Amino acid sequence: MREFLVEITTTVPEGTSREEVDRRRAAEAVRARELAAEGRLARLWRPVGELRSIGIWRAADEEELHEKVLGTLPLRPWMTPKVTPLEPHPNDPGPADATP
Repeated sequence: MREFLVEITTTVPEGTSREEVDRRRAAEAVRARELAAEGRLARLWRPVGELRSIGIWRAADEEELHEKVLGTLPLRPWMTPKVTPLEPHPNDPGPADATP
């Protein structure tokens, strides 16, 4: 699987009820855990003071990422994703928890 840096800004449509927002956010948390268990969501951060997320996501290609990964998120209709495909850097030290 390839890795992608995905920056997501979520904008709740005006007039959406608090109950609908809460329902979708709860479902989003469940789906994120499922995608993490599948190896599709590797890491996820929220920049301090911002209402967006930055994550490392995995898929076979960008089409699969949009259709079968991000497209399955309950908040997806409200999301604006910016996707950057990644490839290994020759100087990458590897995972921080790797042991020789």
